Amino acid sequence: MPSLWLRILPYIAALALVAGALFGAYHHGATVADAKWQVEWNARDARDAEAKATNEAAERTREQAYQQSINKAVQDGQRLIDQATADASTARASADSLRGAADAIAARLAASAASGHSCTAAASQAATRAAMVLADVLKRADQRAGDLAEAADQARARGMTCEQAYDGLSQ
Repeated sequence: MPSLWLRILPYIAALALVAGALFGAYHHGATVADAKWQVEWNARDARDAEAKATNEAAERTREQAYQQSINKAVQDGQRLIDQATADASTARASADSLRGAADAIAARLAASAASGHSCTAAASQAATRAAMVLADVLKRADQRAGDLAEAADQARARGMTCEQAYDGLSQ
């Protein structure tokens, strides 16, 4: 029995040596292929990271341009609103003088109605009341018109600001 093992032992050793060589060759090929793929994946990852950085920089630049256009629109809008408020104050001052003139006319009519004959005094009193009502309506209408004009001017300024901000974003 030992002689049988001694005769086949060189064949088993040669077979093991060939199997080891084949496994080594396979393992070397797999390692080389993996290394090749790893190099390609690393190159792809580097390209992706570079493209990401480039895109982020471009988007940041675009976002800053948008923000600057919005800031400019807000500044322009605030200037328009301030101008509308100043115009409303000026209009209010001139309207106050108009209201004062209407009050003066109503007071003069009331004073002239108080003096005179009794027949003409009643007619004059009615005319005075009508003039006072008319003066009051004039004052209220003028005040309301001023309030509406101020609101309209500010709404226009806000609308223009919004439109300018939208135009800055859409370009």
